Amino acid sequence: MDADKKKLFIKTWGCQMNVYDSRKMADVLAGMGYETVEAPEGADMIILNTCHIREKATDKVFSEIGRLRAHKQAKEEAGGKMVMAVAGCVAQAEGDFILKRAPDVDLVFGPGAYHELPEMLMKATGERVVNTDFPAEDKFDKLPGEHKSQGPAAFLSVQEGCDKFCTFCVVPYTRGAEYSRPVQAILNEAKAMVDNGTKEITLLGQNVNAYHGDGKDGKTTSLGELIALLAAINGLERIRYTTSHPKDMDEDLINAHGSIPELMPYLHLPVQAGSNKILKAMNRKHTAESYLDIIDRLRKVRPDIAMSSDFIVGFPGESDEDFEDTLKVVEQVQYQSAYSFKYSPRPGTPAANMAGLVREDMKSERLERLQNLLNNQQLTFNQKTVGLTMPVLFERKGKQAGQLQGRTPYNQSINVPANDRLLGEIVDVQVTEAFGNSLAGTVETTEMIYKAAGS
Repeated sequence: MDADKKKLFIKTWGCQMNVYDSRKMADVLAGMGYETVEAPEGADMIILNTCHIREKATDKVFSEIGRLRAHKQAKEEAGGKMVMAVAGCVAQAEGDFILKRAPDVDLVFGPGAYHELPEMLMKATGERVVNTDFPAEDKFDKLPGEHKSQGPAAFLSVQEGCDKFCTFCVVPYTRGAEYSRPVQAILNEAKAMVDNGTKEITLLGQNVNAYHGDGKDGKTTSLGELIALLAAINGLERIRYTTSHPKDMDEDLINAHGSIPELMPYLHLPVQAGSNKILKAMNRKHTAESYLDIIDRLRKVRPDIAMSSDFIVGFPGESDEDFEDTLKVVEQVQYQSAYSFKYSPRPGTPAANMAGLVREDMKSERLERLQNLLNNQQLTFNQKTVGLTMPVLFERKGKQAGQLQGRTPYNQSINVPANDRLLGEIVDVQVTEAFGNSLAGTVETTEMIYKAAGS
């Protein structure tokens, strides 16, 4: 590391949007002489980029602040200074409380303000700073452009915020109203990423398929239209997007799955529950029937599409019958993967004040049943791909020596014995084994190794 550089340590919790935000914060601070490091010891600045979705998120942040206090004290005892910052959704929701309870924290800012880091850091030298504004347009306009490789697979934020107001969710309060970036700004960033070696881009948004950005002609561009424009970029070979809402799966986006080869045959589309009574209580704005109709239409245009979803078990008022309705949806869809959790209230959300709480032991029992079903479906899906040859993008080195790890078009993780020269390449791989969460395979031919490695 350059001796003149200041050390920046960022710890990130939560979604892929937070991962993207952390990278952008590092880019902003790079212009001020900061270089990211892998450990907090001796850092000049620590940023905790937080997530408010999971249970006891705030407690976990305070616990981490307490753990890092020793590093800050050691830095100061050595005659230096460490700036400690809390960013992200917990910061947005509880900024003033964080400063009050955690005197070691110098700077608190929400997801809409990280482009203002230089100004906030200047203020933080003489006072403690809280910034929880939502200047979404300014944030994207003022961020530095892509200047270094993000790897063969990378994230690109196209939309932020949510207007859906599901009764269990804090996102509208911590990320603000829906905002879509202009088309040309996205295309410029995507091209810069591809020029730096990225072959696969995942488009990000809290409600990404609500994207409605301004196009060159002044007309509103949908996500399906944006994907078509991105697919025309030379060298961009794979496109994914997450996270979507069923209400915004329009015909244009559904048809894109059948007509754009670069759009991978995988979709994460949260349903949350299979009971219409519970979906109404959640304010999801869709029914079980409308969700299943979307799945049917997707499979008509792309029969092999792999589906993923989110589920909340034990939402207030959920009866045994309601839960059985969720299992019926799972049986009908047959998921490739899914995330499932017991309901826990988030302060400030309407559901936190609802009656009809489900007993904890009942929630646990239901979650176990649901996860067993989902895990079996995932294993079955993986087993069906054994013997197939699929193009795999090698994204990183595997855990074992001489092994690379990549993803199939269906978003399955696969480990393959392969030369490091294949890192970042898309190579035909035959699937040889299937496990619950991953696959194993071999490169199809020796000739393919030499071809992909450029030998």
